[in-house]
Amino acid sequence: MPSTIWSGNISFGLVTVPVKVVSAVRSKDVRFNQLEEGTGARIRYRRVSEASGDEVPNERIQKGYEISPGQYVVVQQDELEQLTPKASHTIDIQDFVDLEQIDPIYFEQPYYLVPDRAAERPYRLLIEAMTDLQKVAVGKIVLRAKEHLVAIRPLDGALCIETMRHADEVIPIESIEEIPRGDDIAPSQKELDMARQLIEALSGDFEPEKYTDAYREQLLEIIEKKAAGEEIVAEPLVEEPAKVVDLMAALEASLARAGKGEGGDQAARPSKAAAKKTKKAGAKKATKATKTRSRSRKSA
Repeated sequence: MPSTIWSGNISFGLVTVPVKVVSAVRSKDVRFNQLEEGTGARIRYRRVSEASGDEVPNERIQKGYEISPGQYVVVQQDELEQLTPKASHTIDIQDFVDLEQIDPIYFEQPYYLVPDRAAERPYRLLIEAMTDLQKVAVGKIVLRAKEHLVAIRPLDGALCIETMRHADEVIPIESIEEIPRGDDIAPSQKELDMARQLIEALSGDFEPEKYTDAYREQLLEIIEKKAAGEEIVAEPLVEEPAKVVDLMAALEASLARAGKGEGGDQAARPSKAAAKKTKKAGAKKATKATKTRSRSRKSA
């Protein structure tokens, strides 16, 4: 089990649930150390003064906020400590909202909330009540001397707590001028219909296991081979320049390819009514049965 990051209580109304916070994800990025060529010695960094080039000890280092190039406002450590939120062992729930009202752009880092043994019953009660109402709890928690906005939601029989960005940390879409707007670039009805058919042809259930990090796998393979003494000769990857193609032609070619990938002549999947009819009559071909299976489940 992951190590405990925080322990305390969930508090809403007069109800408290003792819990602890543990990590819900782990990074698998391949990390390198910098070495000196020839000796293999680790490269170390030191804090030096721009003015003298001498190393500066920690007790002489201050924090400054740059207000203009080369000009800083110095903030003393005791001033920062006065602003540091007091360590709290309570997650104060302020609101319960619908999950669909929170755009994923606001989520930062997920954790699991694990109950104390004596709190398993109220923990389960909170999960079931929130699941029935399809609600998410929004509150605040102090982690590592910083107050965080968080969302708590039921997830596969447990509670997941995610730190969130504040509203002023999200860049408004309206401020990005390069995003196309206006009726002059609106797609035609034929283009829209073909795009919908293509999306339906490529639609399916989300299976996270099938999406892998090919770069990391190849990198680890190279590291293992080099550790075993093998000589690696890697061919450089040449990226082809992007081509501007006719939109209708691209949609038609994509639909044709999607149709071949499904094993049939039609580009899009059958409608719900056709899927039901196919299911009752029995599939004549294994490929057609595969195409209608997901539609049959959705229409049931």
